[in-house]
Amino acid sequence: MHIGLVGLGRMGGNMRTRLRAAGVEVTGYDRDPNVSDVATVADLVAALPAPRTVWVMVPAGPVTDSVVTELGGLLEAGDLIIDGGNTRFTDDLRRAESLALSGIDYIDVGVSGGVWGAENGYGLMVGGPAEQVERVMPVFDALRPEGPRDEGFVHVGPVGAGHYAKMVHNGIEYALMQAYAEGYELLEKRDDLITDVPGTFKAWQRGTVVRSWLLELLVRALEQDPELGDIEGYVEDSGEGRWTIEEAIDNAVPVPTISASIFARFVSRQEDSPAMKAVAALRNQFGGHAVKKIDD
Repeated sequence: MHIGLVGLGRMGGNMRTRLRAAGVEVTGYDRDPNVSDVATVADLVAALPAPRTVWVMVPAGPVTDSVVTELGGLLEAGDLIIDGGNTRFTDDLRRAESLALSGIDYIDVGVSGGVWGAENGYGLMVGGPAEQVERVMPVFDALRPEGPRDEGFVHVGPVGAGHYAKMVHNGIEYALMQAYAEGYELLEKRDDLITDVPGTFKAWQRGTVVRSWLLELLVRALEQDPELGDIEGYVEDSGEGRWTIEEAIDNAVPVPTISASIFARFVSRQEDSPAMKAVAALRNQFGGHAVKKIDD
Protein backbone atom coordinates (compact mmCIF):
# COMPACT_ATOMS: atom_id res chain seq x y z
CA MET A 1 0.00 0.00 0.00
CA HIS A 2 1.34 3.45 -0.96
CA ILE A 3 -0.54 6.64 -0.18
CA GLY A 4 0.07 10.38 -0.25
CA LEU A 5 -0.43 12.50 2.86
CA VAL A 6 -0.89 16.27 2.67
CA GLY A 7 -0.33 18.01 6.01
CA LEU A 8 2.38 16.80 8.38
CA GLY A 9 1.58 18.78 11.52
CA ARG A 10 0.93 17.30 14.95
CA MET A 11 -1.68 14.84 13.70
CA GLY A 12 -0.48 14.27 10.14
CA GLY A 13 3.14 13.79 11.10
CA ASN A 14 2.25 11.21 13.73
CA MET A 15 -0.03 9.43 11.30
CA ARG A 16 2.82 9.15 8.79
CA THR A 17 4.98 7.62 11.53
CA ARG A 18 2.33 5.06 12.49
CA LEU A 19 1.57 4.13 8.89
CA ARG A 20 5.21 3.57 8.03
CA ALA A 21 5.70 1.47 11.15
CA ALA A 22 2.88 -0.76 9.90
CA GLY A 23 4.48 -1.19 6.49
CA VAL A 24 2.38 1.33 4.55
CA GLU A 25 4.50 3.43 2.20
CA VAL A 26 3.78 7.15 2.65
CA THR A 27 4.84 10.11 0.55
CA GLY A 28 4.09 13.23 2.55
CA TYR A 29 3.83 16.89 1.60
CA ASP A 30 3.88 19.87 3.95
CA ARG A 31 4.58 23.56 3.44
CA ASP A 32 7.44 23.13 5.90
CA PRO A 33 10.30 21.74 3.81
CA ASN A 34 11.97 20.36 6.94
CA VAL A 35 9.27 17.70 7.31
CA SER A 36 8.07 17.32 3.72
CA ASP A 37 9.10 14.36 1.54
CA VAL A 38 8.49 16.26 -1.70
CA ALA A 39 8.65 19.89 -2.79
CA THR A 40 5.10 20.30 -4.12
CA VAL A 41 1.68 18.66 -4.19
CA ALA A 42 2.27 17.92 -7.87
CA ASP A 43 5.45 16.04 -6.93
CA LEU A 44 3.46 14.03 -4.39
CA VAL A 45 0.87 13.03 -7.01
CA ALA A 46 3.63 12.08 -9.45
CA ALA A 47 5.24 9.80 -6.84
CA LEU A 48 2.10 7.70 -6.30
CA PRO A 49 1.12 4.60 -8.25
CA ALA A 50 -2.29 4.58 -9.94
CA PRO A 51 -4.97 4.38 -8.77
CA ARG A 52 -3.74 7.03 -6.34
CA THR A 53 -4.90 7.64 -2.78
CA VAL A 54 -4.20 10.98 -1.11
CA TRP A 55 -5.12 11.65 2.53
CA VAL A 56 -5.61 15.34 3.37
CA MET A 57 -4.83 16.31 6.98
CA VAL A 58 -4.94 20.12 7.10
CA PRO A 59 -7.13 22.67 8.98
CA ALA A 60 -10.80 22.51 8.07
CA GLY A 61 -12.42 25.18 5.94
CA PRO A 62 -10.68 27.27 3.27
CA VAL A 63 -7.34 25.48 3.68
CA THR A 64 -8.89 22.06 3.05
CA ASP A 65 -10.93 23.48 0.16
CA SER A 66 -7.76 24.83 -1.42
CA VAL A 67 -5.88 21.53 -1.10
CA VAL A 68 -8.81 19.42 -2.39
CA THR A 69 -9.27 21.79 -5.34
CA GLU A 70 -5.56 21.56 -6.19
CA LEU A 71 -5.63 17.78 -5.95
CA GLY A 72 -8.76 17.67 -8.09
CA GLY A 73 -6.81 19.33 -10.88
CA LEU A 74 -3.90 16.87 -10.61
CA LEU A 75 -5.55 13.50 -9.99
CA GLU A 76 -7.31 11.31 -12.54
CA ALA A 77 -10.46 9.22 -12.75
CA GLY A 78 -10.24 6.30 -10.34
CA ASP A 79 -8.09 8.16 -7.83
CA LEU A 80 -9.26 8.77 -4.27
CA ILE A 81 -9.11 11.73 -1.88
CA ILE A 82 -9.57 11.15 1.88
CA ASP A 83 -10.27 14.14 4.14
CA GLY A 84 -9.29 13.37 7.72
CA GLY A 85 -9.58 16.90 9.12
CA ASN A 86 -12.38 18.33 11.26
CA THR A 87 -14.49 19.26 8.23
CA ARG A 88 -18.16 20.11 8.46
CA PHE A 89 -20.13 17.27 6.88
CA THR A 90 -21.95 19.57 4.45
CA ASP A 91 -18.59 20.48 2.90
CA ASP A 92 -17.97 16.78 2.23
CA LEU A 93 -21.15 16.51 0.19
CA ARG A 94 -20.19 19.51 -1.92
CA ARG A 95 -16.63 18.30 -2.53
CA ALA A 96 -17.65 14.74 -3.38
CA GLU A 97 -20.18 15.97 -5.93
CA SER A 98 -17.61 18.25 -7.57
CA LEU A 99 -14.86 15.60 -7.70
CA ALA A 100 -17.25 13.01 -9.12
CA LEU A 101 -17.47 15.09 -12.30
CA SER A 102 -13.84 14.10 -12.93
CA GLY A 103 -14.32 10.51 -11.78
CA ILE A 104 -12.37 11.12 -8.54
CA ASP A 105 -13.69 9.37 -5.44
CA TYR A 106 -13.94 10.93 -1.99
CA ILE A 107 -14.04 9.58 1.57
CA ASP A 108 -14.42 11.57 4.80
CA VAL A 109 -12.87 10.31 8.03
CA GLY A 110 -13.43 11.63 11.51
CA VAL A 111 -10.18 11.03 13.39
CA SER A 112 -9.83 11.02 17.17
CA GLY A 113 -6.66 10.39 19.13
CA GLY A 114 -4.82 13.68 19.27
CA VAL A 115 -1.08 13.77 19.82
CA TRP A 116 -1.21 10.29 21.42
CA GLY A 117 -2.41 8.64 18.23
CA ALA A 118 1.02 7.59 16.98
CA GLU A 119 1.44 5.43 20.07
CA ASN A 120 -2.15 4.39 20.88
CA GLY A 121 -3.82 4.46 17.48
CA TYR A 122 -6.72 6.58 16.23
CA GLY A 123 -10.45 6.16 16.50
CA LEU A 124 -11.77 6.31 12.92
CA MET A 125 -15.29 7.18 11.73
CA VAL A 126 -15.57 6.78 7.95
CA GLY A 127 -18.09 8.01 5.41
CA GLY A 128 -18.08 7.00 1.74
CA PRO A 129 -18.78 4.23 -0.78
CA ALA A 130 -18.21 0.74 0.61
CA GLU A 131 -15.92 -0.30 -2.25
CA GLN A 132 -13.62 2.68 -1.68
CA VAL A 133 -13.56 2.13 2.08
CA GLU A 134 -12.59 -1.50 1.53
CA ARG A 135 -9.90 -0.46 -0.95
CA VAL A 136 -8.00 1.49 1.71
CA MET A 137 -8.79 -0.78 4.66
CA PRO A 138 -5.06 -1.58 5.14
CA VAL A 139 -4.55 2.13 5.88
CA PHE A 140 -7.40 2.22 8.38
CA ASP A 141 -6.17 -0.98 10.04
CA ALA A 142 -2.70 0.54 10.40
CA LEU A 143 -4.05 3.72 12.00
CA ARG A 144 -6.68 2.28 14.35
CA PRO A 145 -5.83 0.95 17.83
CA GLU A 146 -4.86 -2.69 18.28
CA GLY A 147 -7.73 -5.05 19.09
CA PRO A 148 -11.09 -5.74 17.45
CA ARG A 149 -11.63 -3.54 14.40
CA ASP A 150 -15.14 -2.54 15.45
CA GLU A 151 -13.82 -1.02 18.70
CA GLY A 152 -11.69 1.54 16.85
CA PHE A 153 -13.16 1.78 13.36
CA VAL A 154 -16.63 2.21 11.91
CA HIS A 155 -17.92 2.73 8.38
CA VAL A 156 -20.73 5.01 9.46
CA GLY A 157 -22.47 5.52 6.14
CA PRO A 158 -22.21 7.52 2.89
CA VAL A 159 -20.08 10.59 2.28
CA GLY A 160 -20.48 13.08 5.15
CA ALA A 161 -21.36 10.44 7.73
CA GLY A 162 -17.81 10.14 9.08
CA HIS A 163 -17.49 13.81 9.87
CA TYR A 164 -21.05 13.92 11.22
CA ALA A 165 -20.18 11.16 13.69
CA LYS A 166 -16.97 12.97 14.65
CA MET A 167 -18.95 16.18 15.18
CA VAL A 168 -21.23 14.45 17.68
CA HIS A 169 -18.20 12.74 19.26
CA ASN A 170 -16.61 16.14 19.87
CA GLY A 171 -19.84 17.57 21.27
CA ILE A 172 -19.86 14.73 23.82
CA GLU A 173 -16.17 15.38 24.50
CA TYR A 174 -16.96 19.04 25.30
CA ALA A 175 -19.57 17.98 27.85
CA LEU A 176 -17.32 15.38 29.51
CA MET A 177 -14.45 17.84 29.86
CA GLN A 178 -16.77 20.46 31.34
CA ALA A 179 -18.10 18.00 33.93
CA TYR A 180 -14.58 17.05 35.05
CA ALA A 181 -13.61 20.73 35.14
CA GLU A 182 -16.56 21.72 37.30
CA GLY A 183 -15.85 18.85 39.67
CA TYR A 184 -12.23 20.00 39.89
CA GLU A 185 -13.27 23.53 40.81
CA LEU A 186 -15.63 22.33 43.54
CA LEU A 187 -13.01 20.04 45.07
CA GLU A 188 -10.39 22.79 44.89
CA LYS A 189 -12.74 25.26 46.60
CA ARG A 190 -13.08 23.05 49.69
CA ASP A 191 -9.37 23.05 50.56
CA ASP A 192 -10.39 22.99 54.24
CA LEU A 193 -11.79 19.50 53.65
CA ILE A 194 -10.20 18.10 50.49
CA THR A 195 -6.44 18.05 50.98
CA ASP A 196 -5.43 16.12 47.86
CA VAL A 197 -7.31 17.10 44.71
CA PRO A 198 -4.94 15.39 42.22
CA GLY A 199 -5.06 12.24 44.35
CA THR A 200 -8.84 12.28 44.33
CA PHE A 201 -8.99 12.27 40.55
CA LYS A 202 -6.25 9.64 40.39
CA ALA A 203 -8.24 7.35 42.69
CA TRP A 204 -11.16 7.50 40.26
CA GLN A 205 -9.13 5.89 37.45
CA ARG A 206 -9.96 2.30 38.41
CA GLY A 207 -13.24 0.82 39.52
CA THR A 208 -15.37 3.99 39.36
CA VAL A 209 -18.05 4.69 36.78
CA VAL A 210 -16.44 8.02 35.78
CA ARG A 211 -13.10 6.52 34.73
CA SER A 212 -11.99 7.43 31.20
CA TRP A 213 -9.00 8.46 29.12
CA LEU A 214 -9.98 12.11 29.63
CA LEU A 215 -9.78 11.51 33.38
CA GLU A 216 -6.30 10.02 32.94
CA LEU A 217 -5.22 13.10 31.01
CA LEU A 218 -6.60 15.40 33.71
CA VAL A 219 -4.64 13.46 36.34
CA ARG A 220 -1.53 13.85 34.21
CA ALA A 221 -2.08 17.61 33.98
CA LEU A 222 -2.65 17.93 37.74
CA GLU A 223 0.48 15.93 38.53
CA GLN A 224 2.48 18.32 36.37
CA ASP A 225 0.84 21.44 37.87
CA PRO A 226 -1.40 20.60 40.89
CA GLU A 227 -3.02 24.03 41.05
CA LEU A 228 -2.99 24.65 37.27
CA GLY A 229 -1.26 27.90 38.09
CA ASP A 230 0.51 28.13 34.75
CA ILE A 231 -2.69 27.94 32.69
CA GLU A 232 -5.10 30.79 31.94
CA GLY A 233 -8.77 29.80 32.08
CA TYR A 234 -9.38 30.67 28.43
CA VAL A 235 -10.78 27.94 26.19
CA GLU A 236 -11.23 28.01 22.40
CA ASP A 237 -13.47 25.68 20.42
CA SER A 238 -12.83 23.98 17.09
CA GLY A 239 -16.35 24.65 15.81
CA GLU A 240 -17.67 21.11 16.09
CA GLY A 241 -19.47 21.81 19.36
CA ARG A 242 -21.34 24.64 17.66
CA TRP A 243 -22.21 22.44 14.68
CA THR A 244 -23.53 19.76 17.03
CA ILE A 245 -25.87 22.26 18.65
CA GLU A 246 -27.03 23.59 15.27
CA GLU A 247 -27.83 20.04 14.13
CA ALA A 248 -29.66 19.38 17.38
CA ILE A 249 -31.82 22.46 16.83
CA ASP A 250 -32.53 21.50 13.20
CA ASN A 251 -33.59 18.01 14.29
CA ALA A 252 -35.39 19.01 17.52
CA VAL A 253 -33.02 16.92 19.65
CA PRO A 254 -32.45 18.26 23.20
CA VAL A 255 -28.74 18.55 24.03
CA PRO A 256 -28.71 20.71 27.18
CA THR A 257 -25.42 19.31 28.54
CA ILE A 258 -23.48 19.80 25.30
CA SER A 259 -25.02 23.27 24.89
CA ALA A 260 -24.00 24.30 28.40
CA SER A 261 -20.43 23.13 27.79
CA ILE A 262 -19.94 25.31 24.70
CA PHE A 263 -21.49 28.33 26.42
CA ALA A 264 -19.12 27.81 29.34
CA ARG A 265 -16.24 28.16 26.89
CA PHE A 266 -17.63 31.47 25.71
CA VAL A 267 -17.73 32.69 29.33
CA SER A 268 -14.06 31.76 29.70
CA ARG A 269 -13.13 34.34 27.07
CA GLN A 270 -14.66 37.28 28.93
CA GLU A 271 -12.50 39.09 31.44
CA ASP A 272 -15.63 40.42 33.14
CA SER A 273 -18.87 38.89 31.89
CA PRO A 274 -21.53 41.50 31.00
CA ALA A 275 -24.21 38.87 31.64
CA MET A 276 -22.94 38.23 35.14
CA LYS A 277 -22.88 41.97 35.76
CA ALA A 278 -26.57 42.06 34.85
CA VAL A 279 -27.31 39.13 37.17
CA ALA A 280 -25.49 40.87 40.04
CA ALA A 281 -27.40 44.09 39.39
CA LEU A 282 -30.74 42.27 39.34
CA ARG A 283 -30.01 40.45 42.60
CA ASN A 284 -29.16 43.80 44.14
CA GLN A 285 -32.35 45.41 42.85
CA PHE A 286 -34.88 42.77 43.90
CA GLY A 287 -33.26 41.46 47.02
CA GLY A 288 -30.80 44.08 48.16
CA HIS A 289 -27.96 41.59 47.74
CA ALA A 290 -24.52 43.14 47.95
CA VAL A 291 -22.59 43.70 44.71
CA LYS A 292 -18.83 43.62 44.29
CA LYS A 293 -17.59 46.95 42.96
CA ILE A 294 -14.80 47.01 40.37
CA ASP A 295 -12.41 48.74 42.77
CA ASP A 296 -13.13 46.29 45.65
